[in-house]
Amino acid sequence: MEPIKKEGKHFVLVHGACHGGWSWFKLKPLLEAAGHKVTALDLAASGIDSRKIEQLHTLHDYTLPLMELMESLPQEEKVILVGHSLGGMNLGLAMEKYPQKIYVAVFLAAFMPDSNHISSYVFNQYFERTPAENWLDTHFVRYGSPEEPASMFFGPEFFAQKLYQLCSPEDLALALSLARTSSLFLDDLSKAKYFTDEGYGSVKRVYIVCTEDKAIPEEFQQWQIDNIGVTEARVIKGADHMAMLCEPEKLCATLLEIAHKYN
Repeated sequence: MEPIKKEGKHFVLVHGACHGGWSWFKLKPLLEAAGHKVTALDLAASGIDSRKIEQLHTLHDYTLPLMELMESLPQEEKVILVGHSLGGMNLGLAMEKYPQKIYVAVFLAAFMPDSNHISSYVFNQYFERTPAENWLDTHFVRYGSPEEPASMFFGPEFFAQKLYQLCSPEDLALALSLARTSSLFLDDLSKAKYFTDEGYGSVKRVYIVCTEDKAIPEEFQQWQIDNIGVTEARVIKGADHMAMLCEPEKLCATLLEIAHKYN
């Protein structure tokens, strides 16, 4: 008699600003080799998505591919959401609307929304604690008129010094060749309250701290854990902002533990 094969989970990986589903190329096969289904999607105007950033005016516009994926899931199917960096905000929208479809939401060195304040709260706190010079050669440009959202594009120095400082030269070269303009959608977030205790707040949250992150420093990651709150916090030592590239095996092992724990 053959042993009963344990059914794998479905991981949905959500990339950060200026990146795409391609940024998970090392992690995806590791999770799949462990028996899990993995979707590494492109958000709107990211990766190979055909939209342009100028077509997107709200966080919801940007998150649409994730929302459509969540909507398409069979009623009984649940997923593990993993959001990296800005992707934590996209997770927030999916958690708010589809809490019953999520085992756990994992914030990987990510911005984590707050359900008690305006939706831009976590960014407001970040900007208060982060000197402007930390952005180095990042460009913030209004789409057109002053009323339009501001786009954001990381420069080569920011990529090399703040995001990829512990990654291989090949990983950095890949990122520089595939990066696309993004946005923080601050105008939209400063006028909206997208996240509630009943929706977003009802989903279990795990935060993964990356100790060598220079983009969202460990201190700010810890501030989010302490002030916004999580079900559990994990730590990946020696990882820069791009843990999925510089420490894919450690990240995979952490995610497998989380998958086992949150059934």
